[in-house]
Amino acid sequence: MMHRVVVTGVGIISCLGNDIDSVTTALYKGQSGIEVDPQRQEMGFISPLTGVIRGFEPTRYLGRKQRKTMPDFAVQAHAAVMDALEMAGIDPEQLRDEETGLIFGCDSSCQAAVEQVDYLRRLRDTRSLGSGLIFRSMTSTITMNLNTLLGARGACWSISSACSSGGHAVGQAADLIALGRQKRVICGGAQEINWESMCSFDGLGAFSGRTDEPGGASRPFDAGRDGLVPSGGAAAIILERYDLARKRGALILGEVMGYGFSSDGQHVSSPSSDGLERAMRSGLHQGGLKPSDIDSICAHATSTPSGDSAEAGSITAIFGEHTPAVSSLKSMTGHELWMSGAAQVVYCILMARNGFVAPNINFEEPDETSAKLDIVTESRHAELRSVLCNSAGFGGTNACITLGFGT
Repeated sequence: MMHRVVVTGVGIISCLGNDIDSVTTALYKGQSGIEVDPQRQEMGFISPLTGVIRGFEPTRYLGRKQRKTMPDFAVQAHAAVMDALEMAGIDPEQLRDEETGLIFGCDSSCQAAVEQVDYLRRLRDTRSLGSGLIFRSMTSTITMNLNTLLGARGACWSISSACSSGGHAVGQAADLIALGRQKRVICGGAQEINWESMCSFDGLGAFSGRTDEPGGASRPFDAGRDGLVPSGGAAAIILERYDLARKRGALILGEVMGYGFSSDGQHVSSPSSDGLERAMRSGLHQGGLKPSDIDSICAHATSTPSGDSAEAGSITAIFGEHTPAVSSLKSMTGHELWMSGAAQVVYCILMARNGFVAPNINFEEPDETSAKLDIVTESRHAELRSVLCNSAGFGGTNACITLGFGT
């Protein structure tokens, strides 16, 4: 027997805000969270642009001893999870069983690794490093710390698949519930936002150079796009078995209808022409959906010339001349990398809950491929029934989540 899987809570810490209401408002108004980072300028970055999280104070959420083993983005993940649990009406004490799991997407924890090497070079004594750096530097730092703090006793692991990590985490969490192996999974994604994790990426020349216009730098699908803008934070989603959520009287925010995945099997950094298309078709098929059922597509498009074109081609290959409303929210947030697939699920839940599709800001002129899409340039009121969320990563790994509303 396959179980239905529903969303009962979400939380997010991003450059658009540190709570659901702030982020919803920013999405609706098309506000950018991108700024120039003076420290990156000092360090010689080609592009000092980044998403910036304002007003997040770690000491509000956890004590010093708890934070010892946690990098900033793990603390942000904890804050997002606690907000999601509150929305879901779940007391953390209810999580201490073998059928509650934790799955997060995360593909780096760079800063702690840099710090421990710097300390050792200066101190010449490994005993002075302390134990916290070990746990802060591990890719699984989020799930190991959350597991310890929350006491969940079921699934507990991190998914590392570049910029599709968050999407795969949500999809795998839904699969575990659908198969009856967990009754509830706390899932999501997180991304460190420090300059240390981005310096080599900057050296590739992949970032936008529009430093005189930070809010206009990320322009997915636009003919004048010149690269992505890095960003980060944390997104959390509470997934539950439908019958159990109904039984406890939970407010159901949406349903995970399908999860499609694929790999390109081709190039480490350049997307193939059909990889994402296959993931989208799989997500539709698993959800029992036809292309005509989809009201909106939350695109992966990161504002890179080749990536956006490949995704636009995949969309038109499936939907033809009359596509659903298409919007890449990275125009506002920048590319949230490892967390982006999970963040898009949160953003779509918020849009469906409030009856709108957020805009793909900075879209001024289409190119040959994006001209075929129905790009949303201003917030559009809409009663969303089904949406599709794309994410893709280096190495050609793709994830597609289809969400249904009105359950």
